[in-house]
Amino acid sequence: MLRLLQIEAIKLWYNRSSRILILAYFILLLSIAMIAAIKFDIGPVEFHLADQGIFNFPYIWHFNTYVAAWFKLFLAIIIVSMMSNEYSNKTIKQNLIDGLSKKEFIMSKFLTVIAFALISTVFVFVVSMILGLIFSDYNEPGIIFSDLEYLIAFFVKLMGFFAFCLFLGILVKRSAFALGFLILWQAFEGIAYGVMRWKGSEALADAVYQFLPLNAMSNLIKEPATRLGAVKSVANQLGEEFSKDYGVHILEILIVLAWTALFVYASYWLLKRRDL
Repeated sequence: MLRLLQIEAIKLWYNRSSRILILAYFILLLSIAMIAAIKFDIGPVEFHLADQGIFNFPYIWHFNTYVAAWFKLFLAIIIVSMMSNEYSNKTIKQNLIDGLSKKEFIMSKFLTVIAFALISTVFVFVVSMILGLIFSDYNEPGIIFSDLEYLIAFFVKLMGFFAFCLFLGILVKRSAFALGFLILWQAFEGIAYGVMRWKGSEALADAVYQFLPLNAMSNLIKEPATRLGAVKSVANQLGEEFSKDYGVHILEILIVLAWTALFVYASYWLLKRRDL
């Protein structure tokens, strides 16, 4: 396994575009900390975003994983480009000639996917812990280490999304077309949901929609804005009430894990039957 990871690490290191995108991705993850510096002074009114509780434990685990997940497209570009380069540079054929089996080749790509997801999760954990220790009003260990399931959901979400990108990279062979297909699939899921609601019922549409891959990944971490105390307070004053379930559920994790396994197997199946 370590040998397979080393092979992929060498390929990524000697690709200038990949190095730049990886660096940009982690800089963007660090930019979450910049939110703490956002201040608005409107006359006598001073608004400091960090004082609104977004970095309070355990809410910070929910908020930061949700925000960080938006940056995953940078690594998605790397993954589809990684597969595109294998075909365009003929390295995939050379790897197979040098003794790497097709199964080992797919495993090396999936291990890279896991590594990206794991490193991202650890990075977000460290950034969130530092921000929380600085700005949180609650520093009791029991509160700090509650809601860590959001980090598990974040890892599973990235792993599933990157596995999907890996599959598209093998299916389409061209990075631009693979990313275009990803956008089209997102649109397809939305259209399919709308048609099901129109032709059937909302309950049936919701039941089916939760199993579609990109929506299943999205469901792992719900939007955290309406969970914030300040937002709830404003909503209550306006006569509105939020009753949303913000939790991470085992069924949602299992759905994404099932899609991840399917994408990896489909990638291997395509590679096994394709004439290189």
